[in-house]
Amino acid sequence: MRDAQAILFALFLGAPLVACGGGALSPGVGDDPGTGSVTLLVDAEVNARPILTNARDGQDFTTEFHVQIEKAGTTVTTGSVIVRSSEGEVALVYGGDSNRWNGAQVGYWEVYELDVTSGSDFVEGVRVDGPALHSFTAPQAGATVDALVPLQVDWKRGEAADAASIETEQIDSLSIADTGSFMLPAGSLKSTSSQVEQERIRVERSQRVTPTGAVGGSQMRVEIRNEIEILVQATGL
Repeated sequence: MRDAQAILFALFLGAPLVACGGGALSPGVGDDPGTGSVTLLVDAEVNARPILTNARDGQDFTTEFHVQIEKAGTTVTTGSVIVRSSEGEVALVYGGDSNRWNGAQVGYWEVYELDVTSGSDFVEGVRVDGPALHSFTAPQAGATVDALVPLQVDWKRGEAADAASIETEQIDSLSIADTGSFMLPAGSLKSTSSQVEQERIRVERSQRVTPTGAVGGSQMRVEIRNEIEILVQATGL
């Protein structure tokens, strides 16, 4: 009864309520630069890629983890590298061919935390509250468009990410503001004079944190990409 009265009183005052089930790895928790021995250079990437075209659910993604670690210019190949999300933790494995520690997890869970330990050297508790999911609202999947005129691309998202980019089969990744809309200039899509071409538009958004317990130049970033497939009509030129 006392708890119910407290909730009603909070609602009456307009006070925010913390949802049950929230935790250190729930979206909205915020970033944390962590701690460390300030002896390791850490470059960590969390890359979420869609399984489906214009994916709209976190479980429709696969997320890969890649972490490069150095100490005094020498690659660190032994120790423990752990990435955590609300879905659980993944122990990364060092791959000698890439000089990186690698792992993967099904789904995109937005908040990720990194721990690195090698002997007495460590970087722990580095957390990135990554971008929320985004999905395309224009053009529509499978739409036929004209490559000779500008094309407006719109995506629905929550808060703006730190960085964003757009790319097509015709143009490389182009840095843009994460406003939810971008006008692709004419000529940005793959096309021919005599036949319809299939094109793919991608928008990638990212957040990053600089670990305070690592040496200068270290970073951890969380990136999510979504993409949509369209058709480009023959130009007739």
